[in-house]
Amino acid sequence: MTDSAKRAVCIGEAMVELARGADGRFALASSGDTFNTAIYLARAGIPVAFASALGDDPFSDAIVSLAQAEGIATDLILRAAGRLPGLALADADAKGERRVHYWSEAAPARELFELPNWSAMAERLVGARLIYFTGVTLSLYSNVGLGRFLATIELARGSGAKIAFDGNFRPHGWHGDLSRTRTVFAEALKRVDIALPAYDDEAVLWGDPSPEATIERLQAFGVGEIVVKNGPNNALVAVSGEREAVPVPEIVVPVDTTAAGDGFNAGYLAARLSGRAPAEAAAAAHRLAGQVIRHPGAIMPRAGAAVH
Repeated sequence: MTDSAKRAVCIGEAMVELARGADGRFALASSGDTFNTAIYLARAGIPVAFASALGDDPFSDAIVSLAQAEGIATDLILRAAGRLPGLALADADAKGERRVHYWSEAAPARELFELPNWSAMAERLVGARLIYFTGVTLSLYSNVGLGRFLATIELARGSGAKIAFDGNFRPHGWHGDLSRTRTVFAEALKRVDIALPAYDDEAVLWGDPSPEATIERLQAFGVGEIVVKNGPNNALVAVSGEREAVPVPEIVVPVDTTAAGDGFNAGYLAARLSGRAPAEAAAAAHRLAGQVIRHPGAIMPRAGAAVH
């Protein structure tokens, strides 16, 4: 993973977020799992683009401006006239766990692979160095969109791109249809090189009894590089027939657990794209995730964004 001429691409949805602060008031921000990861990759010095669809309204303009300010390429963001981005309303409980309510059924991000100019965007995706997406990404698309998305990443993989995936299973996005979720995930996993699952998600969706079982299931799909996140416990790394438990260097009492996994994934991928070994990359990922949860919201202040 040493070709610095190509960029990474994160695919998904960026939403308008209303987040409650400590004073009880709501502040306007932007959120989205792959969008968060794109920001942290860019801050680590990795050339990165974000692929999505937004409207032509001021809130969509603000999301694009934020991406550009963070150094993220926005040429893969399609704009749909007369449309609005999704909305998320978030607050946190006493333990720092966020509760989020969504209004996003009509968001243009759901039609990224069905909008009139989707094919031109997909052609530019094929030349990526790495493509990263999540189970949330998959939950956005119709069957038509999924077919086009999977065909695109397969073409990109054939052209040398590494495909990275975090299941990031969120039941609300799948409307409780576990059968369809598993079917879609299975099709995606056949095209994945790097899997970055959270064990608690995998246990809910697949019934995995342990992180080791998650690794074995993913290896059966042919995934060659696997890092199972397990909260404050070790991350379990499996590459080339070897497994290694990489401990969390410091137990952090979270201010807000939002984007802990997004930060971990960015830390891992940034380190791997910079030539670090998998276990080293997992240690860097732990450090970034630990920094992220010390701050409210998904995106911490730039001063705290070092990965290496």
